Amino acid sequence: MPRTTTLECPGCPPLRALTFDVLGLIKVIEARSKEGGAAKVVERWGEPDSSKCVLAASMVDRKKDPLLAVARKNGTIDFLNPLNGHLRFAISNVSDTANRPEDDPISGLHLFASKKLDSEYGCCTLLACTMKGKAIMRSYDNTLSPDLISSGSTRTWDVCSSGNILCSKVDGSENYVLFGGKGVEMNVWDLSECAKIWTAKSPPKNSLGIFTPTWFTSATFLSKDDHRKFVAGTNSHQVRLYDISAQRRPVMSFDFKETPIKAVAEDLDGHTIYVGNGSGDLSAFDMRTGKLLGSFLGKCSGSIKSIARLPEHPVVASCGLDSYLRLWDVKTRQLLSAVFLKQHLVRVVFDSNFTSEDAVGSTRDPSVEEAETVNEYENGDEQDTQPVKRKKSSKEKKANKKSKKKSNSNETSADDEGTKKIKKFKSKKRLKREIPDDSS
Repeated sequence: MPRTTTLECPGCPPLRALTFDVLGLIKVIEARSKEGGAAKVVERWGEPDSSKCVLAASMVDRKKDPLLAVARKNGTIDFLNPLNGHLRFAISNVSDTANRPEDDPISGLHLFASKKLDSEYGCCTLLACTMKGKAIMRSYDNTLSPDLISSGSTRTWDVCSSGNILCSKVDGSENYVLFGGKGVEMNVWDLSECAKIWTAKSPPKNSLGIFTPTWFTSATFLSKDDHRKFVAGTNSHQVRLYDISAQRRPVMSFDFKETPIKAVAEDLDGHTIYVGNGSGDLSAFDMRTGKLLGSFLGKCSGSIKSIARLPEHPVVASCGLDSYLRLWDVKTRQLLSAVFLKQHLVRVVFDSNFTSEDAVGSTRDPSVEEAETVNEYENGDEQDTQPVKRKKSSKEKKANKKSKKKSNSNETSADDEGTKKIKKFKSKKRLKREIPDDSS
């Protein structure tokens, strides 16, 4: 499996994402414009434990008192602070059944941002659904100590009598929820009354008389403001558009590649969706016509498990079995950044209230910025006055040459005088030897 990407990554805008893997670890990835938009891991929460594998996650990313709920394989649901990863409280055996968590794991999880079942409680309300169709909606009071967590009103119902629930989604108004899975047709429920209001009908046989069994793997509402239209992906690599106000069968259906659809996500425009499959293909479709808008460049090397759209910037994230978190540009469909996280990833969510240091600094008072620039100039002058090695000027070089010549000339003159004296002394000795003595 490759650990590096061969595409050039220009970087991404300031963002913060949380990823969840099969060993129960939560990793925080941030990208800041000061660092060139390179996404990297800044925090890791938890210890590796396969029994704590993350099955589903939901986050309320409000500015005040955000909350993160994580459903694990051992049947517990942890409520965490998404800013620092601190555990607020945890609950276990949410379905209150005799089944072991391994036999009936949680397949769907949603943490409500505004809904409260009870006025006297109402710190947080959670909707969970198990694979066998046991749905429960309950409120928790997390103002007490973790050992004294109390629950408010509880509502439970059975989504299906047979089959396995594999996907669920709550609409933007948090009044409706849809379920679907293997052997379970897509159905929509009214959460205020916990009543089913619509059930899909299987498509007819094809031209060859072959009936495709029901097997939904992912689903999402097409628009946050309209619960009547939603898109579902199937194990038979089909993408289906349903309109509960029109008919029970799909109003549009088309094939995407040759592998099962594993993840779908909606865009903010209300008609574009992003589809990821088991072979790592990620593409965008216009659900008004069913037209392929384009495929994202740089195919993933493993099945895509989760897709998330960043509301503030044209960025979409994908993760899956190749252990990469990839960030893409929605407009150009180019890869902005890729982070290798070592483990198989199951989910990614964005923190929409994240702001980088550059974004905060750009809103400062201009007078403060001028003062800082003045201080920088002053500091620069102080640094210039420090003693440093410098080259000698041309005048100093000439003076040094003249002094050297004078010293050399003085030395040579002294040597000449010494030689002259020696010659005179020798010549006197020769004269004495040559002149004869008259006395003799």
